[in-house]
Amino acid sequence: MTVSFARGTSAAAVFIISAQGAFADVSAQDVWSDWKAYMTGTGYTVTGTESQSGNVLTVSDISMTMPLPEDEGSAGLTMPAIEFVENGDGTVNVMLPKEFPMAFVANGDSPNENFSAEILYTHDGAPMVVSGDTSAMTYDYATGLASVTLGKINAEGEDIPADLLSMTVMMKDLVAKTEMQIAGERSYVQTQSVAELTYDLAFNDPDSDDAGMAKGSIQNLTGTANSIIPTGLDSGALLPDLIKAGFSVTADLAYTGGNSTISVSGSDSFDMATTSAGGKFGVSMSESGLSYDIGQHDITVNVSGSEIPFPLALTMAETGFKLAMPVSKSEEQQDFALGVTLRDFAVPEMLWGMVDPTGALPHDPATIVLDLAGKGKLLFDMLDPEAIEAMEKGDQEPGEFNAVSIKQLLVSAAGAKLTGTGDFTFNNEDLVTFDGMPAPDGTANIQLEGANGLIDNLITMGLVSDSDAMGARMMMGMFGVPGEGEDTLTSEIKVSEDGQIHANGQRIK
Repeated sequence: MTVSFARGTSAAAVFIISAQGAFADVSAQDVWSDWKAYMTGTGYTVTGTESQSGNVLTVSDISMTMPLPEDEGSAGLTMPAIEFVENGDGTVNVMLPKEFPMAFVANGDSPNENFSAEILYTHDGAPMVVSGDTSAMTYDYATGLASVTLGKINAEGEDIPADLLSMTVMMKDLVAKTEMQIAGERSYVQTQSVAELTYDLAFNDPDSDDAGMAKGSIQNLTGTANSIIPTGLDSGALLPDLIKAGFSVTADLAYTGGNSTISVSGSDSFDMATTSAGGKFGVSMSESGLSYDIGQHDITVNVSGSEIPFPLALTMAETGFKLAMPVSKSEEQQDFALGVTLRDFAVPEMLWGMVDPTGALPHDPATIVLDLAGKGKLLFDMLDPEAIEAMEKGDQEPGEFNAVSIKQLLVSAAGAKLTGTGDFTFNNEDLVTFDGMPAPDGTANIQLEGANGLIDNLITMGLVSDSDAMGARMMMGMFGVPGEGEDTLTSEIKVSEDGQIHANGQRIK
């Protein structure tokens, strides 16, 4: 299953189940026609058998398919029937049965490449209500309890036994709202909330005694999304085509608490339980780039297993990951960013006792923060399979870095702390001065606190010899000068394109 199909099919399922799509107008036929136009615009070919009876339009045997890249076959989604009911007050109810089966299907060039999976969506039967007109519509859906259950799976012509893989996701008090506008293109503003989401996944390996399960829940899940869907594209348009035509999406999720349990048994055992006091997940994609922003806070992790000598209990005040990168080829410089946060990471005293039985080191929680930003050129379309293949073969250069800024560097552990900032540009025409690396030009400012105290403690523990400690101190003296505080060193490192490196005004290369 390709990335394009996976993304497109997921969008289709969410569109149908959670009102994350675009039905429009007050007539049942116009609602169905608009749905087909929406799905066709995102790359699907849509078919269904229509039957009108009074104010009810029933569409059965619904099929949505899209071609896979490189003529590898097709993939899509099938559903039994949906009813569109005209309420007589300018609104339309979209009715899904209380038990609504769907099937995801991928067909390759041969039977061995075929795959299908059944999904059963259940809810209380509440309608999805469409109001407004053809240019500005509101789509509302609410259900007290909904679930998604994995059904039969067929791969390479054979049914996979149900006891080998099972999955259920349940949502309490699901509320979704979509506001859509059509003005040359389709734009959506979406909100969604779930009081509690729970999941239960289990698997068994048919060739061994290995088995596993994963359970968890997320509380007070809320989300917003803004998207633009270009119109006028041919049926079968893939994600790269949509991106180039102006497709964009920005989505943010947040929750107030969560927990999970993972257990694996068999030849090896592994158990992990986690909790958090909340977190976030943000993603955006457009022709200008792709970005992620993920974070959690107040995390606990308990781990045990056959390969772990004793149970571990870990805590973290905050974890985070940020990434921003271009996805489209450009001769102009584009922005990128990378951020990693691991704040107040604490390990149990039992683990400290193995490396520091005398308590020579401070056992304070450790922190690592790295925040980078810069500019570069992407010399191929990242979402184009042919361009990726050419790059893998060495026929296509991936890109180049033009500038990097160290907005924050923080490493704090065992009584020492390293901080720093910096700005560098790179000359991609000079790959000789720095042995194949584009020649940098810029300055970094670094401060190191508690380094001598840490070295003294490591000597006391027998982990560092006197001669090694002397070498480390000489190196610090070469690059650093005493700072304002006790046991503090600062350093200004300047690098120039001609290969010179200066530390605090003294040339060292």
